[in-house]
Amino acid sequence: MLLTIDTGNTETVLGLFSGTDLVSHWRLSTMAERTSDEHAMVVSQLLDLEGYDFEAQVTGLAISSTVPTLTATLRQMATRWFNHAPAIVLEPGVRTGMPILYDNPKEVGADRIANAVGAFELYGGPTVCVDFGTATTFDCISAKGEYLGGAILPGIGISMDALFGRAAALRQVELVEPRNVIGKSTVESIQSGAVYGFSGSVDAVVKRIEGELGTCTVVATGGLSGLITPLSTTIQHHEPWITLHGLRIIFERNQ
Repeated sequence: MLLTIDTGNTETVLGLFSGTDLVSHWRLSTMAERTSDEHAMVVSQLLDLEGYDFEAQVTGLAISSTVPTLTATLRQMATRWFNHAPAIVLEPGVRTGMPILYDNPKEVGADRIANAVGAFELYGGPTVCVDFGTATTFDCISAKGEYLGGAILPGIGISMDALFGRAAALRQVELVEPRNVIGKSTVESIQSGAVYGFSGSVDAVVKRIEGELGTCTVVATGGLSGLITPLSTTIQHHEPWITLHGLRIIFERNQ
């Protein structure tokens, strides 16, 4: 089985694949202070909770990270503790099977490349993959399977943090769809602005992308994609684990 690890600025997502099937997955807070030994302990405990034995059952690791210090830490973890299994860390030089048509391909985050590879494999192209993470990213893939570029917006979480940090009279609220667009309380008003505002901004960006690329398949992923997808008029598919699928495909292409 293949263990995939996608480390973002806010959350780390792990997935265990048996062939092409995702059989288990976990979502953790990203902690830059964790050492390679601590990461190994967490991974081993998660697998043990599900009844898996790492040494006996895991035959490979595929890792992506947008946190440079943790990229090195996870590499050390794989080398020291799990060296019985081949490992790849998604970075420049790793064969992805997808041409990167960015001005500087090295600028594209590993998670965005994994998203693009996963989206094209599952849905073909042209495709737009919208990832609701720390940042909301739009990754565009051509009909030929080329990574074209995209757009980056501040994520929902950090936007809300900025609002509460700057507006003394407002407080944190649960991010859910409100009863009405016209909020009858401060809580509902914030929820309305956040949920409908972000879904509307996603639709606006996607429509402008389609103005350049033509009609696209639009796929949503990331922690808050389940909230926004039903409210969007442009998102057609919800695939919360598309980054992990992309890592699986890239691992297979490097064997």
